[in-house]
Amino acid sequence: MTTPIETLEFQSEARQLLQLMIHSIYSNKDTFLRELVSNASDALDKLRLESYRDKDLEADTTDLHIALETDPAARTLTVRDNGIGMSREDVVALIGTIAKSGTADFLTKLKEAKDAAASQDLIGQFGVGFYSSFMVADKVTLVTRKAGETEGVRWESTGEGTYTIGPVEDAPQGTAVTLHLKPEDAEDHLYDYASPAKIREIVKKYSDFITWPIRMTGEAAEGEEPKAETVNSMKALWARSSSEVTEDEYHEFYKHVSHDWQDPLDTIRLQAEGTFEYQALLFLPSHAPMDLFLRERKRGVQLYVKRVFIMDDCESLVPEYLRFVKGVVDAQDLSLNVSREILQQDRQIQLIRRRLVKKVLSTVKTMMTADAEKYATFWREFGRAVKEGLLDDFENREAILEISSFASTHDAEKPTSLREYVERMKDGQEHIYFMTGESRSAIENSPHMEAFRAKGFEVLVLTDPIDEMWVDSVPGFDGKQFQSIAKGQVDLESDEDKKATEVAREQQSKDFEGLLSWMGTALGEDVKEVRLSSRLTTSPACIVGDTHDLTPTLEKMYRAMGQELPPIKRILELNPEHGLVTGLREAHAARPEDEGLAETAELLYGMALLAEGGELADPSRFIKLLAGRLEKTL
Repeated sequence: MTTPIETLEFQSEARQLLQLMIHSIYSNKDTFLRELVSNASDALDKLRLESYRDKDLEADTTDLHIALETDPAARTLTVRDNGIGMSREDVVALIGTIAKSGTADFLTKLKEAKDAAASQDLIGQFGVGFYSSFMVADKVTLVTRKAGETEGVRWESTGEGTYTIGPVEDAPQGTAVTLHLKPEDAEDHLYDYASPAKIREIVKKYSDFITWPIRMTGEAAEGEEPKAETVNSMKALWARSSSEVTEDEYHEFYKHVSHDWQDPLDTIRLQAEGTFEYQALLFLPSHAPMDLFLRERKRGVQLYVKRVFIMDDCESLVPEYLRFVKGVVDAQDLSLNVSREILQQDRQIQLIRRRLVKKVLSTVKTMMTADAEKYATFWREFGRAVKEGLLDDFENREAILEISSFASTHDAEKPTSLREYVERMKDGQEHIYFMTGESRSAIENSPHMEAFRAKGFEVLVLTDPIDEMWVDSVPGFDGKQFQSIAKGQVDLESDEDKKATEVAREQQSKDFEGLLSWMGTALGEDVKEVRLSSRLTTSPACIVGDTHDLTPTLEKMYRAMGQELPPIKRILELNPEHGLVTGLREAHAARPEDEGLAETAELLYGMALLAEGGELADPSRFIKLLAGRLEKTL
């Protein structure tokens, strides 16, 4: 039976993607075998796990292994396993990965990538490793039978956007992928993959650590039957001494567990002995996966018990904010029948998780001082995710703050750590000042910045959506409180300055008392108070929030999520030194009944709202008032 790949549009996109993969996206085509062996290893892991859980499963688990078969005459290479296998539905869903990987988005990003390395990274992130077979094969045939089922499935494709799929009566348990190889082409890095020697070389390089035997038929003496030989060492990397493992081996293992195509940024080893024993081998990726902020993403590390694979993506071992961490944890004292639900309550798992988190955070802290460039990459790729931990991981909040970096007014290009900020604080400065907003330019041009810039106070520039959330729940760092420059009263004067200006400020308060009272009434529907400002130097007015009010951005986020909120009135601050404000005060004192002054107050409020990036309640009225005033000046 011939089955098209769903729709014509999908066929077109699939064909584009396959052609991109076929035509030299990868400089090293040997990696196709790593992908196929990794898939076979996963299938064996799943069968052993399923046989533990389902004692009635009719499956042969006596000799689980991967077999590699070469046929130089026919120019084929077969990767065979006797693992879990696939049903027809599984084949369509799993082998049709392209259909589920956001192909259109993928192709757009691929076209944006400027070089082969970037293209390679993207392919790894979209999880289409099986299709790397078409780099070296003109045709791929897959025969599979799911454990416990009687009928098998045959799938075949030339990589042109369509495939054939049909039933097979006598398929063995597991999956066999046969590649009908392209001619050898050394210039295109296309080697003789029908050569047993070449295949052994690739296995040794990329898959030696696979915990299942990878077998190939060896050369036999004359008159004897050739015997299958195991060509990988099967030594679990996490169980070997670090002195016995090369950096390249760690990197290949990372690619195996993460399905990434790029080397990891850092490798973390952990071993615990005593009350309960476990070993961990973790990796920090060098780039964020495409799904880092998608709700349906997978997270967690692989869990083994006594070298037996138990679970992929074990969420109980790493918190949500470290979801990008990849690797393996091998515990000695857990049950082989452990479930995700049991793991959430298991005391040992909770203790392992706490230790892993502390180790990851301490590794990043060491990276900050030992390798600034590597740390900059880490924070650029994963900083937004890590800051999520400030909201719910109270135990490690201080450690997360220690490894965090933020843009600041100190340096337009280089972010700063909080430790560096505190070291630069002025004498007598009690707060770590910050402002949240949609962009750096919006924050830097905000009226709230004027006094801080004039007096040389450093301000953190926080533009990530998560920043709006954590700043209200984290009290401070190293004994210094966080203070939004757009909330509450701002006092930047020293005690000496206050004494020198005390009389002037008292007189100012008396002079503007009538204006402030009148404007508070005139704008009563929009603001909760009108007061004089100590944060403005050049702008006539600004809008500020009360100390515990939601920021406008956070208010928008909650409303966008469908949450009902009561109207939040904010405070209008006036610059008593600005000509517009002093002129309005004099005009109101001379003509308190003039209706036009109320319109001026309304325009002043609207200007302050727009200056902070806010939205006018009635833009057309504001434009009408402004146009009228401009007309009178001509």
